[in-house]
Amino acid sequence: MRKALILNVLIVFLIVACGPSTKIVKSWKSPGATAQTSPNSKILVVAMVKDESSRRVIEDEIVARLKGKGVQSYTQITPDIIKKESTDALDNVLKEGQYTDVIIMSLTSVEKEVNYTSGTTYGGYGGYYRYGAGFYSTPGYYSEDKNYMVETTLYSVNPNKLIWAGTTSTVNPSNIQKTINEIANVVTEQMRKDGLIATAAK
Repeated sequence: MRKALILNVLIVFLIVACGPSTKIVKSWKSPGATAQTSPNSKILVVAMVKDESSRRVIEDEIVARLKGKGVQSYTQITPDIIKKESTDALDNVLKEGQYTDVIIMSLTSVEKEVNYTSGTTYGGYGGYYRYGAGFYSTPGYYSEDKNYMVETTLYSVNPNKLIWAGTTSTVNPSNIQKTINEIANVVTEQMRKDGLIATAAK
């Protein structure tokens, strides 16, 4: 009986630990906006992050899910240009590249949250109490979570108009590649659900 209880607890723990830590917390779509199905549709993907290697990975992951319609901004916009905080360079790239849309991703905030988990006792009558109560009694404890909020926006180029916006929350990211993959998956899936991507990328 005790072994079965331990096994069940471990299975639940593994399911929670291995689950994705990123989720959509809110999204918005311009009324009437639909997926860009035209063969001329061309999307520039811009990740506004300080680390250039992370920027490249993020843009690559998003572009890979846009089924040939996306182009990474790092191939045309250097870090020095981004640091100048001028939209002229972006405007020129969009015009010269004949882009129809632009996706911009940026980290908007890091929110700290202190949680208290009360002590628990998994006990009961008979065998559950005799074999399990002592083993499963645990004291309460405090823990601090960090939520990384990333905002993704989709604009049309002509006219310059916000088409879609979504915010993701990633709790306590421990692996940059895993986190980037999760954000890319969650964002593109939400865009597909909202009708902005015609077919989910594979």
